Amino acid sequence: MKRPVRRALILLVFLLMTAGFIFLGYFIPRENFWQTFLVFTLLFAGMIVISFLSIKPKWGWIFVAGMLFRYALLPSIPNWSDDYPRFLWDGELVKLNQNPYLETPEQWLQSHPGSSNDYLVNLYEEMNSPKYFSVYPPLNQIIFYVAAWGGNLNQGSGIVIIRIVLILGEIGVFFLLFKLFDHFEFPANRLILYWLNPLVIMEITGNLHFEGLVLLLLLASLYGLSKNRVGLSGGFWGLSIGMKLLPLMLVPTFFSFAKTGRSNLFWIGSGIAVIAGFIWLLIDNSWVHFFQSLKLYQGKFEFNASIYSLLREIGFWVKGYNIIGELTPILSGVALIGILYVTWKKKPQNLLQLVDLWVLIYLIYLVLQPVVHPWYLIPAFGLSLFTDKKAFLIWTFAVIFSYQAYGNSDYQENPLVLAVEYALLFGAIYWDNYLSKYKSVTTT
Repeated sequence: MKRPVRRALILLVFLLMTAGFIFLGYFIPRENFWQTFLVFTLLFAGMIVISFLSIKPKWGWIFVAGMLFRYALLPSIPNWSDDYPRFLWDGELVKLNQNPYLETPEQWLQSHPGSSNDYLVNLYEEMNSPKYFSVYPPLNQIIFYVAAWGGNLNQGSGIVIIRIVLILGEIGVFFLLFKLFDHFEFPANRLILYWLNPLVIMEITGNLHFEGLVLLLLLASLYGLSKNRVGLSGGFWGLSIGMKLLPLMLVPTFFSFAKTGRSNLFWIGSGIAVIAGFIWLLIDNSWVHFFQSLKLYQGKFEFNASIYSLLREIGFWVKGYNIIGELTPILSGVALIGILYVTWKKKPQNLLQLVDLWVLIYLIYLVLQPVVHPWYLIPAFGLSLFTDKKAFLIWTFAVIFSYQAYGNSDYQENPLVLAVEYALLFGAIYWDNYLSKYKSVTTT
């Protein structure tokens, strides 16, 4: 294809994608699954087309395109998620010098009638978890406070402030991926698959989820290791735990990796960062309610699960009731055993093997969980770009099927739609681990 034609086609796809993000962000409610699915599919296809046509990408233009997609969503109210009222609520409490971990929103309104206002009441009414203690770590609370302070009792302003913080984190991800791809001599075109990915843009910028910051900190840790700054690397990994607890499951990999396992600087750096991130939970014994909420979320909720869903149905058949309370700790134990086993089995010898192990650990964890929200995939997907495996890329498309549940008032999942999502995922896993190896053997 001639260069002018290719450029014209890329420009056309970019304009169509801009329109698609605007439709998803402002006009299509998540309850309308088939419209959401259609536009999301076209956006994903547009990303693939741009990646395919960008033989020698003009990275300045690619960066601007991704930023324009994100800034198109800047004033929007999150359309796919209703978590943001709790973000703003916690920030308001911190601004009032109140501890967001001590009382549920319902309890707080009852016990502080003099401190309440119309804004807090409105946030309470929009909240999806008014009877639960806050489950967001202290590092998140700092961002919530900044939003409350800058928002000045205006919901739209608070949303924009959180969104700007997350976009700044995404800019950091862009440049770290670019530098690390260069360091590992990987095709930089892989960056397009993250930077223009509709799931990434909608879930981080659109819906205000913090997995983008987790990926930023994990990439910073990886970059520190690539520069032999092991103490700094440990600090960034510790901060990623402070942002979301999930990176804690990577601890066995750092013990098995020679550069970190034998480095006092790494463990000192990570220890300082973890202490700095969580020491605030010692105030008023906040950690009691924090971990109580974590346990509740782990043992009560279910959404977009794979193996768990199959076992739950077996439980209904055998025992006649939902065995989530019994299944959750069992599956968590299986995940832990699986993580320890693959870490022992693989014993990473270099950074790329370490990252490949991280991706595998995320995969083991997610396929065994009773709750797999779409944004949970983002850190693992970003890391998977350093491997030749395509499972998480495919999953960033297939996970859109989970939004079918929002098409009805009781959020009832359709087993057939869920089966399509996981058929695509497990098909991709099979391709990554068996068919691709078979193909490489038969062609040599």
